[in-house]
Amino acid sequence: MAFQNLREYIAALESQRDLQRIAVPTDPVLEITEIADRAVKSGGPALLFEQVKNSPYPLVINLFGTMQRACRALGVADFDEIAQRIVSFIPQTPPDSVMDKVKFLFKLKEINGFQPKKVSSAPVQDIVERAPDLTALPVLKCWPQDAGRFITLPLVVTRNPHTGQQNVGMYRTQIVSEDTAIMHWHVHHDGANNFRLHQEMGRDMEVAIALGADPAVIYSATAPLPPGLDELIFAGFLRAASVEVVQCRTVDLVVPAHAEFILEGTVSAAETRLEGPFGDHTGFYSGTDEYPVIHVKAITRRKDPIYPATIVGRPPMEDCFLGKATERIFLPLIKLQLPEIADINLPCEGVFHNCVIVSIKKEYPGHARKVASALWGMGQMMFAKVIIVVEDEVDAQNISEVAWRAFGNTDPERDIFFTKGPLDVLDHSAPVALYGAKMGIDATRKWKEEGHERPWPEEIKMTEEVKALVTRRWREYGF
Repeated sequence: MAFQNLREYIAALESQRDLQRIAVPTDPVLEITEIADRAVKSGGPALLFEQVKNSPYPLVINLFGTMQRACRALGVADFDEIAQRIVSFIPQTPPDSVMDKVKFLFKLKEINGFQPKKVSSAPVQDIVERAPDLTALPVLKCWPQDAGRFITLPLVVTRNPHTGQQNVGMYRTQIVSEDTAIMHWHVHHDGANNFRLHQEMGRDMEVAIALGADPAVIYSATAPLPPGLDELIFAGFLRAASVEVVQCRTVDLVVPAHAEFILEGTVSAAETRLEGPFGDHTGFYSGTDEYPVIHVKAITRRKDPIYPATIVGRPPMEDCFLGKATERIFLPLIKLQLPEIADINLPCEGVFHNCVIVSIKKEYPGHARKVASALWGMGQMMFAKVIIVVEDEVDAQNISEVAWRAFGNTDPERDIFFTKGPLDVLDHSAPVALYGAKMGIDATRKWKEEGHERPWPEEIKMTEEVKALVTRRWREYGF
C-alpha cells in the first residue's frame, strides 16, 4: 500500500494499533525525547503528542521505529521486495535482440512514469503565512547539551544553479528566531554542493524545507542515490505512483503537495552562525562550527498540520531501521558492480559509517582486499571506517557468527590492512575532521598463495544422517 501523505500513514498505523496518542501536555524540551527514546528501545508504537507545550500543533514521532513499521511505511512486507523490483529494471546482460531492446525501453518508460506530477493547488498551501514564526512549531530540544531546538526530520529542497536539477536532502536545522535558522549540511552532500555553487556566483540560495511528506518521500531524502537520480522520482518508484508537487509561493522550487508544512526562504551566501552542539546519531554530541544562516520568508501549511520529528542518539534508534532499508534496497546496485558480493550488513551499532560487514564468494587470493577497496571507492561507502569481509557461507546478518569467524580466522599482521581517505564529518575519533584511517579485516579462509602454508582446519559439523535421526527422535528425549 502506497501512502499519498503522512496522515494516511498515521491512520494506517492507528488502525493496526501501532500508534499511541498522548493526550496530556508534554514538553518539546527534553521530555518528548525521553518518552520517544523509551518507545524506540522497547519496540514500542509510533507516538502522536496531541498537546505540545507552547505550540498549537500536534507532533508525531517514531514513525519508522521498528523493522515492521519501516517496511509498512514503504508499502512492503520486506525491504527485499523493493530490491527485487530494482533488479527487474537492471538488464543482466546488454540488450542485443530487437525484442530485448524493446523490453528495456519499456522499463525505462515505466521509470519515466514516476516523474513528479505538478499540480496547481495543494493542501500544503491551504494557509500562507508571510510573517513566519518558526518558534510556534513544536520543534524539539532533544538532549541536555543541545544548543537549542532542532528540526530533525526536514526535507531540504535546493537547486543546482547550473543544471537546474533539484535535490532533496535531510539536514538538521537549528531554530534561532521567528524567521531565522541555521542549516547544518555535511560538506560531501548535494545540498552543500549546491550551496557552494551559489557562493561561487556570489548569490544567496533559495531553499524550501518540507515537513511531513509521505513516508516514501521522507525515506528518499535519506537515501544514498547515485548522482543525477532525483529523490522524488525514486520516491515515485517506491510508491509506484508519481509524487504530486506544487510551486512554492516565494521561491522558485517545487515541493511535495501533500506535506504538512513548507518553510520557504534563502540561505545566505555570506552569513554564518555557530551551530551546535547536537546529540547526534553516533550516540555522542557533535561539536560546534559555523554554518550558513537561513532567512525564512514564508511558511505554508495545511489547515490542521501535524509536525513530524525524530530523535537520534545512542543506538538503537529510529534511524537504524532507515539504515536497514538502505542496506537491503541498494544491495542489488552494489552487486551490479561487485557480483561476488553475497550480502552486506550495516549493523546498527556501526551507525552506518563505522562498520560494514560483507560476505563474498571468494575466487582468488586477495579477493577480500579487492572488495574492501572497491567499496571504499563507491559513493557514500567511502565513509566506512571498518570493513569486515567473510565468505558467502557466513550469515553476514548474524553478528555472533561474524565475530567468531573474524576472531578465529585472522592473523592480525597479515589480515588487517589500512588505508586513508574521507570520513564522515561526525566521526569524532579522527585526528582531523573529514579525513582519517580506515581498516579492512579479511576474515575469510586463507589460501597458500596468501601466505598460509599450513592446512586450513575443517570446521566442526555433525553429519546430516545423525541430525536427521535426532530430529526424528526429539520428542522421545523428553523435549
